[in-house]
Amino acid sequence: MDLSHYVDDLQHRLATAAEAGGEDARQLAQRLTAPLDAAVRLVLLDALSAAAGEISAELAPGSVDMRLRGGDPEFVVAAPAAVVDPGAAAGGSTTAAAGPPALPVSEADGATTRTTLRLPDHLKVQVEVAAARDGISVNTWLVRAVAAALEQPTGGPAPTARPEPRSANRHTGWVR
Repeated sequence: MDLSHYVDDLQHRLATAAEAGGEDARQLAQRLTAPLDAAVRLVLLDALSAAAGEISAELAPGSVDMRLRGGDPEFVVAAPAAVVDPGAAAGGSTTAAAGPPALPVSEADGATTRTTLRLPDHLKVQVEVAAARDGISVNTWLVRAVAAALEQPTGGPAPTARPEPRSANRHTGWVR
């Protein structure tokens, strides 16, 4: 995506607005257009990056990432990975994931919530490596992982408030 058209359009609009202020305003506008070029490009890249993040949140587990190639933004759309259909596993059939699970109407408005997630250091490093391998942000990788986990059918009974201990020697809790 070439940003030059948008930057040139803004410079033209600045020059047009400055003409109404007389010769001094026009000269000032001409002196400002060169330094504004880089600032305008940065603002446009920031807006495009934010838009890609919002779209990714809606497409989870798929995503849209913005990458810079030679100073120009490029969008990369990653569709959800193909999943194996358990009913057709004998035939080796795969189907493309249909996208994120349908949300109730109250949750489909696109709102997002900030959540603090505490990960052990070794797990955080593994998440960062996996996100880098996929060429996406850690946040996008975690959103995909959560969405994929929620799409997985659970074969067992509904979870209880307190799981049964696995052995008599297992203890959980905080120690001071």
